[in-house]
Amino acid sequence: MALLAVSLNGPAKYLYWGSISISVPNLIMIGLIVLFFALALVIPFPKEKGK
Repeated sequence: MALLAVSLNGPAKYLYWGSISISVPNLIMIGLIVLFFALALVIPFPKEKGK
C-alpha cells in the first residue's frame, strides 16, 4: 500500500522524442491499456466442461 502513496504536488516529468512530448504518467497509462488489451486477446474465455 505504501507504493501507492505518491506525491502529486510537483509537475510531471516529460519525455521528448523530436516533436513528440508525453508525460511519464500518460505513457504508463497507455502501456497498461495496451497490456490489458493484449491479455484480453490471449486469455481464453472459460468453457463449460462436458460439452
